Amino acid sequence: MTKLALLVSACIILLSANFAAAQQADIMIGASTLLSPAPPKDVLNFQQPAEKSGTYVSVGADIVGFRKRRIGINVETAWRLKNASYPFTGESYRPILTDVNGLFQRRIADKIGIDLFAGIGIATTRFNVPAASSCSVAGGGCINYTTSNHFMEDLGAGVRYRAWHQIFVRPEIHYYHIQNNDEFHSPNVFRVGASVGYMIGSK
Repeated sequence: MTKLALLVSACIILLSANFAAAQQADIMIGASTLLSPAPPKDVLNFQQPAEKSGTYVSVGADIVGFRKRRIGINVETAWRLKNASYPFTGESYRPILTDVNGLFQRRIADKIGIDLFAGIGIATTRFNVPAASSCSVAGGGCINYTTSNHFMEDLGAGVRYRAWHQIFVRPEIHYYHIQNNDEFHSPNVFRVGASVGYMIGSK
């Protein structure tokens, strides 16, 4: 969680520092789900589950204004709305995906544009255990969760439609390659969904 907080803080500072020079800024909220390869069903031994399904809520922001208003910076966080059950262990878990991207944004019609982005981020998963995993008098009691952090690469694309005044809708897909994602079956995860956003400034 410390790495996540540092990354988000750095992104906020970076976005704030460049806002005055930008021609446009967007804020977004969205909903999505995860897709990932499933483990084989014909294996008797325990297999790590696929990191997929569930409803994810996302919040994001970007600034666009560099190189004739086509290049920008994007930051986004998505998290699972409800905990999921981890098989055979009695634990539940909740993934959080935070990424920082370079953004290329281009208008292709009067109300339609395309967003292409690529960057890096942190995949954080919080596992809640049935019983306390560690206790400390100095630490203020018992802890019943563990947290796993993994570096990841991110690629994505979205098609934005300017629905009404400064409000737009953006169907989108994200591909995450999560390094050492040993808690789940595959390091390759897709997030598919849509965002609703508000544009600040002119396009």
